[in-house]
Parts: sequence; structure tokens; C-alpha cells
Amino acid sequence: MTLLDDATTTSTTTTSARPVRSGRPAVGHLLAGTEHWRTAPRPTDTAGWLRRAEDVAAQLRRGAVERDRAGGHPREEVDLLKASGLVTLLGPSEHGGAAQTWETALRVVRTVARGDGSVGQLLGYHYLWAWAARLVGTEEQVAAVEELYTSGELFFGGAVNPRDGDLVITEDGDELVFSGRKSFSTGGVVSDLTVLEGVLDGTDTHVFAIVPTDQPGIVFHDDWDNLGQRLTESGSVRIDGVRVPWAAAAGFVDRVFQPLTYNTLNVPTIQVVFANFYLGIAQGALERAAEYTRTTTRAWPYGGDDKESATQEWYVLEGYGELASKLWADEALLDAVGAEASAVLHAPREELTERRRGELAVRIAAAKVRAVDDGLEVATKVYELTGARASANAVGLDVHWRNLRTHSLHDPLPYKKREVGGYVLLDEVPEPSWYT
Repeated sequence: MTLLDDATTTSTTTTSARPVRSGRPAVGHLLAGTEHWRTAPRPTDTAGWLRRAEDVAAQLRRGAVERDRAGGHPREEVDLLKASGLVTLLGPSEHGGAAQTWETALRVVRTVARGDGSVGQLLGYHYLWAWAARLVGTEEQVAAVEELYTSGELFFGGAVNPRDGDLVITEDGDELVFSGRKSFSTGGVVSDLTVLEGVLDGTDTHVFAIVPTDQPGIVFHDDWDNLGQRLTESGSVRIDGVRVPWAAAAGFVDRVFQPLTYNTLNVPTIQVVFANFYLGIAQGALERAAEYTRTTTRAWPYGGDDKESATQEWYVLEGYGELASKLWADEALLDAVGAEASAVLHAPREELTERRRGELAVRIAAAKVRAVDDGLEVATKVYELTGARASANAVGLDVHWRNLRTHSLHDPLPYKKREVGGYVLLDEVPEPSWYT
């Protein structure tokens, strides 16, 4: 039995094997309807899955502020993603997956992030890690991983932060032994499977592998205490003697890696995931603000005319018009770029050229720039359109700004702008790296 086979037996104990923070709010309202989703027919087309994502977002939106304030492990939220079928959206139909494309998956991430930015990030990262075998694995590894996670409705986390020192991998006969520490492991504590990345000791050879999360050699430090994206559980993790068969080293044949340009799509893919949940967070901010303005914001009484509500204020109407126009334009750009990325990701792996990969990376960089700049503007300016009382903690408008501000610091935005400028002026495309 391989380590991946073991994952199907350990995943059922994952949620009970790790500590849970105290003070988590009751989430019965969140999970209402989950069991119905488990027994109801799954959507059969793209439109149905997009409606399913809307339903999940609406459910997440209720109580999102309270859950953010309380913190804790997002187990119930991940259970909701599993029950709704969104976890296996990209999985093959023969194993119970929806067999949808990345174009759909990106729109689903954006939609879920409208309801809860943290959960949108968790789902987007899951999709990337679930695709990791396709990015670097052999055909046999791809088939095994996709059957495993799809049939078991397993959730992915990852310990692949490139700014940290690499995990050290030592050889022990037919096994590889991973050890080290990573500062960030998004969703790891609530995952069933973890993607590990390290370097063979004494070489510059990188190795990816997928392992069961619930094992003694993977220890989460429960130290995620950042400004935003609080429910992503992106804290540090210690990897101590985790063993992987050489046969499970992704993309290796007879212990030699088989390189393709396609292997380097991990960064453009995660960057377009970022842009989509950034936009979703901004859309959620505008929706929450608009609801508050319709129901609570008062008209300014000293404008020289008698307005009955804030929705009659010219500057409020102008402000929402400006912000909505920017988000609609960003959505159109992301839909177009998402379709491009999807076409590349689903095409035969050996067909991708370095030039096409670089052009896609530039387009994604441009979309990310717009999503961050416009999203932060929206998340800030909504206060000007809702009024002083909207700054109350109970309203929760701060959640959207904190979430977007926190994750948008992942890598410096000026470097993305520079990549776009280099393409426009010099016809340069970025060289593949951990961030391009």
C-alpha cells in the first residue's frame, strides 16, 4: 500500500485529530441544508454549478462577520464545500467529480469569496493543489491522485512557501524523507491531503509529493493571527520525517524528473486564483455596503434640498456608479483571462511553449493589478458612501478591506506592473520563477 492509498483511510479521522480553538461561534445556521446537498442530485452543467456556488456564497455570507471575529479552524466551512460538491468540481466524472474546466472553477472561487473571502481562498488553493499532479506528475500519478481525492471528497492543503528554506529530503532506500518548517500552510489544519515540496539533500533537485495530512510527522503550530483572511488557517507547519515512496515523487521516472514547460504553470495558475478571490472580496464589500445604504444610511440634511433617503443623494449614486463600473470592468477582464488560462491548462501538456506561458503570465499579472488596485479602492470608499455609523464593528465592512489588504501583500504588486510594462515596451515575457 502506497502513502496515497493510506490517505483514504486516514482522512476520516482528520477533523478529530487536531486541536480546535475555543470560542468558535455556533454554526448551525451555516450548515443548514448541507445534508440536503449530500442527497440531492448534483448539477449537470456549468450553469448549475455556478448557481450552486451562488447558494454556497449566500450561506457563507450569513454569519461571516461573526465567524471572522471568533477565528478558529474552518472545519464547518470546508464541510460545506465538500457537501455542496464544489471540492470535486475539477475531478473526473468517472470518480464522481463534476469534470468542469478551470474557467468555471475560477468563477466559482470568485463567487464563494463574495460570501467569505477566507473560504474563497481556501477553495482556490484546493483547486491548485488538486491540479498539482497534472502540473508535474506522470500520467499514472495524475490518475491515482484524481481518483483518490475525487472519490473520497478530500480537501488539499500545501506546505510550499518559497520564501522559506526548502524542506530537506533525504533518501532512505526506496523512500524519501521530508523534514523542515514552513511559515505558511494555508488550510493545512483542515485538509485531508498535503502537498509537500523540498530539495534532495546535497542537490538542487526539487521534489513535490502528496501525503496524508493526518500523521505524526505533520504538526501545525496554530499561530495564524493576521489582520485578515483569518479563517484560512495559514499558520506555520513542522514536517518531521514524513516518508514518501520514490514512486510517489511527482514527475519522476526512475528517479529522474521529466521536465515540461507546463510544469511551471503553478505560479500563473495561483496568481489568477488570487485575482479572482480578490475581486470576489471587493464585490462582497460593495454588496454589503449597498445593502447598508439602502436600509440604514441617512440622507444629508444640509444639502439645500429635501431628500428622503441616502439613495437619493447624488454623491452616493455617483460613488456606487463609479465603484461598480470598475468592478464590472475587472470582471470582464478576469473572465477573458480565465478563459485563456483554462484553455492552456486543459490543452495537452507537451504543447505549451515558453512564449505562450509567458504571455499568459503577463495577462494574469495585468488582471491581478486591476483586481488589487480597484478592490482596495472599493473596500475603502464604501465607508464614504455608507456613513459614520457603518464603521461599527457589528456592520463588518472592515472584514473585506482587511481580507484584501492582507493577502494582496503576498508578493509586491509593482513587480507585476513591471512585468506588464516589460511586455508592452520590450516584448519581454517573465522568466518562470516562484513568483512569475
